[in-house]
Amino acid sequence: MKKVVISERIKNYRREKRITQEEFGELMGVSPQAVSKWERYECYPDITVLPDLADVLSCSVCDFFE
Repeated sequence: MKKVVISERIKNYRREKRITQEEFGELMGVSPQAVSKWERYECYPDITVLPDLADVLSCSVCDFFE
């Protein structure tokens, strides 16, 4: 079974784009605390925002699951 690596991918893509958690939260319409929780494996973003995440991070939704 494949491990879901959404948290790791969000953090890596965000850092590659040199976007702070606060800036990323603004782009996504969530708080910086929510972004922090995503990146620390405390919770996952809602499935309905995955296309927006991929758009902001310039990747594919599938990239979060590889």
